[in-house]
Amino acid sequence: MSPVTVYHNPRCSKSRQTITLLESRGVELQVVEYLKSPPDEPTMQQLCAALDCGPRGLLRSKEEAYVALGLADPTKPDREIFQAIREHPILLERPIVLYNNKAVFGRPPENVLALLS
Repeated sequence: MSPVTVYHNPRCSKSRQTITLLESRGVELQVVEYLKSPPDEPTMQQLCAALDCGPRGLLRSKEEAYVALGLADPTKPDREIFQAIREHPILLERPIVLYNNKAVFGRPPENVLALLS
């Protein structure tokens, strides 16, 4: 089995629970602490494709930066959304678990099990 990539925020309980769940099943993990190393635009495009969502699907709408940057505006171009996430990585929904070009959000953590079957 190739490694499973987890876009992880150590302060997020769902993110920690997702990693614990995967580790308990012996899954080899590649953990990306995206607050320290935000994904670049091509990586976010890959995540969107794997999640089958647009850039807005990556956003945490309850973050202060979401409102401050006007990201609720439906006319905001994708490039600006990616740039906002890159500059304010707290905006990235988490955890995102990527495996074999498919991805899911680990909310709830059990969502990740579908990727492994």
